[in-house]
Amino acid sequence: MKKSVVTLMATTALLTACAPQKEPEQTAEYIGKTSISPDHMTPELLMELGQISNLQASPDGKRLLYGVTYTSVAQNKSNSEICTLNINSWTSDPVTITHTNTSEQAAVWLDSDNIAFISNEGGKKQLWRMKADGSERTQISHTDRDIEGFLFNPDRSRVLLVMTIPVKHQLDSTLFEGLDKASGMLFDELSYRHWDRFVTDIPHPYLADVMADGTLADSTLTDILEGEPYECPMRPFGGIESFAWSPDGKRIVYSCRKETGTEYAFSTRSSLYLYDIASRKTTDLHPGDHGYDTNPAFSSDGQWLAFLSMARNGYESDKNRLCLLDMTANDPSLIDLTEKYDNSVDKFVWEPDNKGITFISYSYGIAPIFHIDLNGNVRQMIEGTPHDYASICYCGDRLFALRHDWHSPNEVFAINNGQAVQITHENEELLTRLGDMGEIESRRIKCTNGDEMLVWIAYPANFNVKKAVAKGQKVPTLLYCQGGPESAVSQFWSTRWNIALMQANGYAVVLPNRHGVPGFGQKFQEQIAGDFAGQCMKDYLTAIDAVAKEPWCDRDRLGAIGASFGGYSIYWLAGHHEKRFKAFIAHCGIFNNESMYGETEEMWFADWDYGGAYFGQDGLKPGLCHTPKRGKGINASYTDSPHKSITKWDTPILVIHGEKDYRVPVTQGMQAFNLARMRGIPARFLYFPDECHWVNQPQNAVLWHRVFNDWLDTYLKK
Repeated sequence: MKKSVVTLMATTALLTACAPQKEPEQTAEYIGKTSISPDHMTPELLMELGQISNLQASPDGKRLLYGVTYTSVAQNKSNSEICTLNINSWTSDPVTITHTNTSEQAAVWLDSDNIAFISNEGGKKQLWRMKADGSERTQISHTDRDIEGFLFNPDRSRVLLVMTIPVKHQLDSTLFEGLDKASGMLFDELSYRHWDRFVTDIPHPYLADVMADGTLADSTLTDILEGEPYECPMRPFGGIESFAWSPDGKRIVYSCRKETGTEYAFSTRSSLYLYDIASRKTTDLHPGDHGYDTNPAFSSDGQWLAFLSMARNGYESDKNRLCLLDMTANDPSLIDLTEKYDNSVDKFVWEPDNKGITFISYSYGIAPIFHIDLNGNVRQMIEGTPHDYASICYCGDRLFALRHDWHSPNEVFAINNGQAVQITHENEELLTRLGDMGEIESRRIKCTNGDEMLVWIAYPANFNVKKAVAKGQKVPTLLYCQGGPESAVSQFWSTRWNIALMQANGYAVVLPNRHGVPGFGQKFQEQIAGDFAGQCMKDYLTAIDAVAKEPWCDRDRLGAIGASFGGYSIYWLAGHHEKRFKAFIAHCGIFNNESMYGETEEMWFADWDYGGAYFGQDGLKPGLCHTPKRGKGINASYTDSPHKSITKWDTPILVIHGEKDYRVPVTQGMQAFNLARMRGIPARFLYFPDECHWVNQPQNAVLWHRVFNDWLDTYLKK
């Protein structure tokens, strides 16, 4: 493998940067904790609450490190700071060790006294280090490109950097000679756009030696995928968790899908590859046909490699198995550690003694923490309270986690003997002022096929059911339709679909864990494949019909809302609800399954979920499709498409879509809105020219909520 050297700045600049630098001074535009303090949840407060992430433990087991992101709606941007917390003195406040506008991110401990992080202080995202108190900030990398992620080896003598390389498309074509101002792009294969961007570059992992002064040695910078046209980590959401150093620092394991173009669009086969630094040789650790292999992690003694693995190629929502490879064996075979556990594993960490693994998994409408030993025996480590755990880490032999629910974003908790103790209070003062944010309960409701589903009910803020019934008070109620389609309906915290905000606006919300969601076994989850308009839709109607019988529920003021597959659900319900609902809201929803199949970018989604192409599975290039044949399923996927029932639409509908949504292209929303208006149905189209499947910009998010609330209030309150 040839060495790829990234251009570095002049030696004089390097020497200057090696000296500790002062923290940049704050300006009037500094974004920190919000100053607003309403007495109820508002879109503005929702956006400006502190968001905790990236929990890290110090090597000496005494301190935690985490990031907090603050947002300014007025400035339409965010800023991230770094905090530390002494775990032996929980009564003391966390210490914010950065106070800048440069958004320090991805902080990790170099040792118990020094921290490495990414900052854009110099205009590019570069690698920096500082003392644990925030002093002696020093830039240690000077690459000509942004650094997207990094991972030091155990003795900190080398570091892996993630940076992009250009993708060669039409730039090599003579057709563009003399046309330096031409904007056209030529493509000969699929995968030319992904999620929210056209694919002009891809990430690659580089290795660099660390010199004695802590800076990176420019002459050693090497692309470990030199000459390979594959993205690593995998976009759009893959990050540094795609890599793992062996404890001796001699090898790296990385997750990569070694496909491009049309084959890439239909395949979820990523594998784990072992890169030997001395020989520069790469070995596929899990050959054969399978789905995603991700999140490699060595045990501290180096014997075991744990990772997540899906068995079926093309099935993006297959069971995420927790698997092991014995790295001391000459030809290690895969061990499915969770073979007897009937749900997917989300995040996991090795336990300090290497005798077990701690993991998070969706289970019965929440995301609790579990322990599994190396024989596959599973036990729940924390009581099943209505919360979701988002990440976990061991600090010494003590377990810590980030936890959130519908009424609070992430906070740090200590886990001990089945109990969780909150040790950060980033938003507690603000949230306490909101008073009663609304009760939450769960119910088991029987489905039409005899199964039971868990249904969450969120009551309005400051609402007492007994008092309301005694007074004859009824409240408008919303049916929430989940996306995915195989995504959990748990205690998620979201700045988009925020249940607390709906409760604050006086709505009850019904959230069914209908067929297709994880956490209730694979059979329950996989039922939805090829049956979008079947049992799932019956579950929605069963849930809302059951709740509508409650004396507090105003069945004359019911609405239905949803995004992505939830938006599909809204479009389908609009033609089949039989006068149940008075208002609909669909965000980035699928309206026409046939056109969706031909215009989405990750083809494995549509192919697996629909059962194949609308013209038949045999109509595709041989070997391209990985979807098993399901008989009549493929016909139902297209004959029951929401657009087929447009003549039955009779209810006001708000359609929301972003131009840069390449998963569910904007034309899906345009079709729905246009045809609703052609039919004379009250409709509104909220269009974002610069947003994708999600609404990420703060002011756009506030606008989203204002339009959302205005539409519901117009048809359910007036």
